[in-house]
Amino acid sequence: MSYTIALNFEDGVTRFIQCNAGEKVLDAAYRQKVNLPMDCSDGVCGTCKCHCPSGNYSLGEDYLEEALDEDEAQARQVLTCQMIPDSDCVLDVPVAAAACKTGISSFNATVKRVTALSESAIELVVETDGSLNFLPGQYINIQVPGTPQVRAYSFSSLPGSNEGSFLIRNVPGGLMSQWLSHKAVAGAPLSLTGPMGSFYLRDGERPLLMLAGGTGLAPMLAMLHTLVQQQSTRDITLLYGVNSDDDLVLGELLESFATQLPGFSWLPVVAASESACPQKGYVTEHFTSKMLNEGDVDIYLCGPPPMVNAVTSTLQALGVNPAGFWYEKFIASQSAAA
Repeated sequence: MSYTIALNFEDGVTRFIQCNAGEKVLDAAYRQKVNLPMDCSDGVCGTCKCHCPSGNYSLGEDYLEEALDEDEAQARQVLTCQMIPDSDCVLDVPVAAAACKTGISSFNATVKRVTALSESAIELVVETDGSLNFLPGQYINIQVPGTPQVRAYSFSSLPGSNEGSFLIRNVPGGLMSQWLSHKAVAGAPLSLTGPMGSFYLRDGERPLLMLAGGTGLAPMLAMLHTLVQQQSTRDITLLYGVNSDDDLVLGELLESFATQLPGFSWLPVVAASESACPQKGYVTEHFTSKMLNEGDVDIYLCGPPPMVNAVTSTLQALGVNPAGFWYEKFIASQSAAA
């Protein structure tokens, strides 16, 4: 038996390693040529200290309090030279990947399918030879074929498969948008690097409030796929904001989550005043006390900067300080195709 350990470095790079049952994380990392920080490897110096936001593990008692005190241990700080995982885990490593003699992973993929979901959204599905490992919510860089340019897209699929999907905004004149709309065919090669990002689903039992703006729905889909796999019973509300009725996509998929997750519900919110949607305006206008749960809630937000700023300001105005609040801003590239 082995466990998957996601090492999140402070520069945004994520590297996945396998840790055998009973093996210490530091030893597993060195075995896979990732030189995590260390001096003593005996639980004495504290140099290998990291934070473990997700997963189960044991530390034993074979380390000095000067290296890891009780308060730090309660806050899920760990010494990788002593940490033995009991499940898949995530580790926040407080140095850049290059300092550990590792870096961002590069690999090849091929186009499986490109689907225009609306005038504003394209779904790209790719295939790889091996499993696509990422944390639900993270993104990857895809090189625009025929150019040196790259574009960052969040996964919308379940981690661990050899097939990955992305929900991509169709930007008029955009390099990737033009290629996807006019040149992409099944089997076309793609170059990918990643995964990256600190926006990912954390463990927990608190209610979830997901706020998606346009194609910011993508990472929420990856999270929802994962919650289905985990058979989660958490209360989950998704507010999905778009500009017009035509921008609403993948409604059938969202409805399917409602049948698989007993605590899940979602509401579309359309900005256009002429919309047929019952919820008009912006997502901040449709917060309820139940969703915010007096602050005992984990909020995940992905959308353009004005949306992120509006949500942050609204929460402050309401006096709500969420127990967990993670967000990712995105700006669609306007680079014109040659």
